[in-house]
Amino acid sequence: MTVSLASRSDFNLENYERVAWLGEFTELTSAAKNRICDARLAFIEFVRVNPKVRVYGANTRVGPGAANILEAAELTHFAQRRPGAAGVSFGEPLPLRVVRGILFSRLANYIEGNSAITLPLAEAVASMLDGRPLPAVPAFGNGAAGEINALAHLFHDLSGTLEMGPKDNSALTNGAPCASALVADAVLVARRRLDLSHKVFALAVDAFKAPLEHYDPVLGECWGNPHDKMALQALAPYLRDAASDRRDYQAPVSFRIMPRILGQAHQALQQAEQTAGWSLPSITDNPTYLPPDTAGVSASTYPHGRILHTGGFHNAAAYTAMDALAGASADLVLIADRLTAKTLDGDVSGLPHGLRGAAMDDVVRYLPGAVVAFGEQARRAAQRNFLPASGEYAATGQSDVAVPTFSAWRSQREAGRCLDCALAVLAVTALQALEVTHRAPPSPLQALCDQIRCAVPAIDAARVLGPDLHILADEFSKDVEPDHSPTDFAVGNH
Repeated sequence: MTVSLASRSDFNLENYERVAWLGEFTELTSAAKNRICDARLAFIEFVRVNPKVRVYGANTRVGPGAANILEAAELTHFAQRRPGAAGVSFGEPLPLRVVRGILFSRLANYIEGNSAITLPLAEAVASMLDGRPLPAVPAFGNGAAGEINALAHLFHDLSGTLEMGPKDNSALTNGAPCASALVADAVLVARRRLDLSHKVFALAVDAFKAPLEHYDPVLGECWGNPHDKMALQALAPYLRDAASDRRDYQAPVSFRIMPRILGQAHQALQQAEQTAGWSLPSITDNPTYLPPDTAGVSASTYPHGRILHTGGFHNAAAYTAMDALAGASADLVLIADRLTAKTLDGDVSGLPHGLRGAAMDDVVRYLPGAVVAFGEQARRAAQRNFLPASGEYAATGQSDVAVPTFSAWRSQREAGRCLDCALAVLAVTALQALEVTHRAPPSPLQALCDQIRCAVPAIDAARVLGPDLHILADEFSKDVEPDHSPTDFAVGNH
């Protein structure tokens, strides 16, 4: 399948998933190509008739050289420079799906001519999504004022294959395509992780025999919070045929507030979805070119368009949204910790203490210790990412504030994986509770229980559980966050 790109409206979460996660190719429509060509011609004419107007990275150098317009003899040489000098970041690379997402997001600035680049360059960037091997882009060390460190890795080789004109190279490494891709990726993962959380928490509710009134969808109307209502509605299908033989007095606080903590996770997800929704099609390059007869640019007033120098390359909402996702994961780890502990405590749950069967040793009572450790790790990861406090770098006086976007993406990923681990422990605990009391799970959760038992065989004797729990947690992580190999999207696989 191929995603046709005609305008910025095609840059949405649905198409992002198709291209970045599912490996579909992209193509620029004829209309898009015509707009790119027309904008390029208008931009070249703008520079010709406005020789004293500084256009950053086109007729001036970058960084401290922004004040000086290049002489005609320097323009061609400067235009051909390659962006590799900024590729100083290093360390663990971003997943392939995220690199593809960055490429997809990069095209949003090109599709309506706002980068004023040549058509061959736009086509070359789109062609990088045809399944070919892609450059490794480090997830660490990207501490520039924008995203130039990461984008230099991605586009250095491409830059050497084309004859670059004024502004072409600058349009490869400017803007905020990484922020758009990172927050969109976080959304797609969070959606799946939240669904998994609903299932595991519902299994824990049934195992504990918690009163179903705690999860009655009517509470959504009582509380008035639409996100809490979403959580209650998401839990309901998994508890629909839960056994009627239940505890006749209220469960501990952790069981009763769990829908509201899930509600906060829904709110964080919705915030991230909204941020990704407007980030993906946004125009973020510096400078941004507005062609004639586009929004806010009448041909009569600006016959050759407008050039705006901006800070669009700093997407503050993206890292804020990802911080909220990390915080939601950390809170859910704590709830998983409490549900695990209370289920094992026979004085509270009314179940066999420690979930011991008739002929079993004290096998699972140490499980909460693992969740406590993952909870501490999640809380550290979920600390808010502030603007980096380090000073100016490389003596480039303009670049005095760096972006924390990559750090925020890593933080929400780490906190989320801690949640996967906590859910694995809770899932094993809940299934153990059902089995030692000879109960079947609600039918909508049977597939989950089969997955649990496949990774963690029946616990009927003392053994080291850590390796089995690791397998289950890893399966959960792969279910919500696919780990594609470099060949998964190759042409032969389509």
